[in-house]
Amino acid sequence: MEGKNIMLIGQVYRYSSETDKKDPSIEFVDGLPNYFFHTYDANSTRQVVFQRGIHGISEEIGIDKIKRRPAIIISSSPHKAGTAQTPWQDEYASDYGYVRYYGDNKSAKTLPEMAQGNKILLEAFKVHSSPNKVDRENATPILFINRAVHEGRKKGNILFQGYGVIEAVELVTQYDSNGNYFTNYVFDMCVFSLKNEGGNFDWKWINSRRDGTLSLRETTKNAPLAWKRWIEKGSADLTLVRRKVSSLSIVKAKDQFLKKDSDLEKILHAIYTYFSNKNYVFELLALKVTQYVFEESGANFMPGWITQASSDRGMDFVARMDIGEGLSNVKTVILGQAKCEKIDVPTNGQHISRTVARLKRGWIGVYVTTSYYSANVQEEVIEDQYPIMLINGKKLAETVNKIIFRRDITITSYLTEIENQYKSFLKNRRPEEILNL
Repeated sequence: MEGKNIMLIGQVYRYSSETDKKDPSIEFVDGLPNYFFHTYDANSTRQVVFQRGIHGISEEIGIDKIKRRPAIIISSSPHKAGTAQTPWQDEYASDYGYVRYYGDNKSAKTLPEMAQGNKILLEAFKVHSSPNKVDRENATPILFINRAVHEGRKKGNILFQGYGVIEAVELVTQYDSNGNYFTNYVFDMCVFSLKNEGGNFDWKWINSRRDGTLSLRETTKNAPLAWKRWIEKGSADLTLVRRKVSSLSIVKAKDQFLKKDSDLEKILHAIYTYFSNKNYVFELLALKVTQYVFEESGANFMPGWITQASSDRGMDFVARMDIGEGLSNVKTVILGQAKCEKIDVPTNGQHISRTVARLKRGWIGVYVTTSYYSANVQEEVIEDQYPIMLINGKKLAETVNKIIFRRDITITSYLTEIENQYKSFLKNRRPEEILNL
């Protein structure tokens, strides 16, 4: 959860120039989270302020006598793109781990490497591209900021877009709105993942890098895991640390909850209450719901069996999906995991990983829960491209409601029926055997 010293990618913060609104003890200013609250440094009276597009936080020398720059903040103003002030278009695609940022040279009268911001970034790039781990330990993180328009207000709002390093630099020829040509640098940056931190960027890391009583190694303890991995591996394979989020595919927790006291919520509670002490029977309901979901989409689904509790090893039920006919027929094994869990607590991602670990090439996984999926779990499934279907408590209740409506029976009658059928579905077979049925 966001708190003091924590910033979230995609969150707009109030960055006011008014003295009273810079008070770090105020959490919200003008209806937005206060930037100065979230970047508060208890060990320093110097607030991190920036006006230029490229701002290097003042260098510090730690007790190990090593000079370090705490961070470089780059900010872009999309609403100014194409103007005399900003005659270029920066590209921020943080959900895909990528930022393309143009340097601060704006005139043919100046060498691009002599522009103040360009000098800072070029210096950082030398370290970012170093194959030497010792060099990378003293690398400067780049923080990505977008100036944002909020409720018609163009100034004093910033959108946090994450952190990372420079992965490539090139010289380009540009021209301003008056048609004057000039040479500038463009920087391709890698936005690092915050998956292991739950999407939270802990500003305490930056504050510790500003603390001269700490050594460089001590400050690295506060760094995100992706940064530590990058120090170890370098930029040879940035896919290991790059942020990759299909944001449109992430379903927020609040959108996975059913309306309070609605008929669907009552159905979900009935399911949880009925199976909370006999999760093994819930496995058959999960198989039935999975069959309905597949068939509703037009798939040819063949229900298989429920695995023996002592030998499930990450799978609770087995089924099959058939595509085509005759020589054109393809059969696909479906492995399912079912968990009757507390409705208001997100499901454990480790259970999903166990199911995925059992999948062979071409197989499909299904995970059915009475609970919901956190953003972190969804990100892992998307980023790693797991071939698994996620059925949450909301989808479970909606599907069961369709089943009992079409059959004109009560929820209690249906759940009792599931329990009575359970033993007939129990089998001790290898998943591959379903391909021969």
